[in-house]
Amino acid sequence: MDFDQTEDYLRRIGAERPAAPTTRALHDLHLSHLRAVPFENLSIHLGENIELTEDSLVAKVVGARRGGFCYELNGAFAALLTALGFEVTLLQARVYDAVGHPGIPYDHLALHVRTSDGDDWLADVGFGTHSHFPLAFGERGDQPDPGGTFRIGETPEGDLDVSRDGKAQYVVDRRPRALGDFTSGAWWHRTSPRSHFTRSLVCSMVTGTGRITLSGRTLTTTTGGERHTTELATDAEVLDAYATHFGISLEEVPQVKETVFSGADATS
Repeated sequence: MDFDQTEDYLRRIGAERPAAPTTRALHDLHLSHLRAVPFENLSIHLGENIELTEDSLVAKVVGARRGGFCYELNGAFAALLTALGFEVTLLQARVYDAVGHPGIPYDHLALHVRTSDGDDWLADVGFGTHSHFPLAFGERGDQPDPGGTFRIGETPEGDLDVSRDGKAQYVVDRRPRALGDFTSGAWWHRTSPRSHFTRSLVCSMVTGTGRITLSGRTLTTTTGGERHTTELATDAEVLDAYATHFGISLEEVPQVKETVFSGADATS
């Protein structure tokens, strides 16, 4: 990313260019990103191509003012941080399911970020409901955050288990990866009937008072721990909600398409 592209990205998330790639700057950028760029899987249901290249991801997040899922959001955020002078390493992770089993390899993309202060952080703006601020990479105790209480633990294999409020979220492989390494994981999540992304619609974003989420026709606003749900009756109301709450202008309402399971879709 050149200077002008970086400035456009910073305007997109409502952030000032930091004087240096410090820990404070990283925390501010992380929260600004979460409050401006929604976690969403609409491209899957609109038939839009998802290309894992820096230019494509930045064009979607900044130029098209859209969001995305982990590969897109953390991929684009990595490009911004790198342009601002942070040391960024892409990491692959496997997301735990409801019964504690890890998902496919390259299930998730997270970021290891080193600041000019010499601090190491696990940054993640692409996991939906997660920490508002980066997690201290080397800390093994509780890490309180507005999004919950987080903990990073080590597995016997040397990987990192990330938990939220005592529940396992994902396990991180510490080895550096390239953006192209995540192509197979992104393809699986876009096409497999076993992927929750092909079976549901989601558009969600952190707000100053909590979170707002549009799932299909259900609009949920969370403020101070209290949830308020509204069912949207018409397509016009759905399109207006995308535009009003997430800044996403659509010509048609995304619809979950029926998928057919085959043995080839089984996870490892």
